[in-house]
Amino acid sequence: MRSGPNAPPPFDYRPPLDPWLTVLHQDEDILVLDKPSGLLCVAGKPASHGDCLEARAKERFPQSLLVHRIDRETSGIVVMAMNKHAQRHLGLQFEKRKISKTYVARVWGQVEGESGRIDLPLTTDAANRPRQKVDFENGRMAITEWKVAGREKSATRLILRPLTGRSHQLRVHMLSICHPILGDKFYSHGDALNAAPRLQLHAEALQLRHPADGRPCLFRQECPF
Repeated sequence: MRSGPNAPPPFDYRPPLDPWLTVLHQDEDILVLDKPSGLLCVAGKPASHGDCLEARAKERFPQSLLVHRIDRETSGIVVMAMNKHAQRHLGLQFEKRKISKTYVARVWGQVEGESGRIDLPLTTDAANRPRQKVDFENGRMAITEWKVAGREKSATRLILRPLTGRSHQLRVHMLSICHPILGDKFYSHGDALNAAPRLQLHAEALQLRHPADGRPCLFRQECPF
């Protein structure tokens, strides 16, 4: 087992059981779910990591198909496809960055200014997987827009819009400007880590074009923290 200041925390998987599955919208082409913090989007390799959002969705909607994921510790909106055509359609929208995603985060400290843009390339920290890191030589382009939504004594509430979809993008970008997300076991420590019982990151809104006719659809789920 790796150790040291950058080593990832031990993987202790205890997914929440109630509610089992929260459906925000369902039709012939798409299934929109609210994923709770602590639940994997897809199953891990060990049998004990088999419980996940995809498996729970397939229990009720056997035809449902994965389109994208959000981190285990992140809560919020996930869209799945209900047929192959819709999966291809949605997948292409993600690939071409036609889908708009909005997150709410509480970060450590007082962020200077009211809005901004972070443009820092990211890559996997090979020595400490699945952690990611900023890498100007080998990293892939990653861009995040942010806006202050509120201020607390020791924290700032932000609206985050990722313009790219890199792994752990929002978490690493917040760390890179010295404002880690509260409760982040991968990228925060000390007071910032202990300031919240869970990662304070929620996928609040997702806007897409419906696979059936291309009409714009906006789905929202209120932030639980």
